Amino acid sequence: MKYRTILLFGAPGAGKGTQGKILGAIPNFYHLACGDTFRRLTPESELGRVFLSYSTRGELVPDEPVLQLWRQNIEAATREGRFDPAADILVLDGIPRNPNQARMLSESLDVRLVLYFSCSDLNKMVLRLQRRAVRENRPDDANAAVIRKRLEVFEAESKPLLDYYGPDVLRTIDATQTPLQVLRDVLRAVEERIG
Repeated sequence: MKYRTILLFGAPGAGKGTQGKILGAIPNFYHLACGDTFRRLTPESELGRVFLSYSTRGELVPDEPVLQLWRQNIEAATREGRFDPAADILVLDGIPRNPNQARMLSESLDVRLVLYFSCSDLNKMVLRLQRRAVRENRPDDANAAVIRKRLEVFEAESKPLLDYYGPDVLRTIDATQTPLQVLRDVLRAVEERIG
């Protein structure tokens, strides 16, 4: 059985997490943020060490550990009754990150909608991430050089996903708007594609 899925896509700091949490609070939507699951890992665990070694350099974690962690989390959520694949829409934030991951997940995901949070102002993204670092105790968001590296990596490795999924399911959201305006556009796109 494939999971009916909405993908939240955009550069770090574009607002995916904020909007994902809101969607995840709606009955029959289940939000899973890959970055949050990595940050919950302990540095002593094998996956925790892998995540730290890449995130502190602003690089993406390789595909295999990302998909391993994703599968563990989906299976746990299903087992614990937090996610019902037959009834719920899966809202994914931070996975897949590149076309190879998308291909690897194609047997598991029925992607109904890709929401691309677009923000062309690089300085605004850096400031958002630095504020988030302080608010949420996220050291991977504190260093401006690491942030700029993450944004460069996003452009090079992640943006090709937009072509992979194509225009039929893609909706671009202007992430420079207020969070309320972004939410309005998100809900319109969800209603249009999911009903």
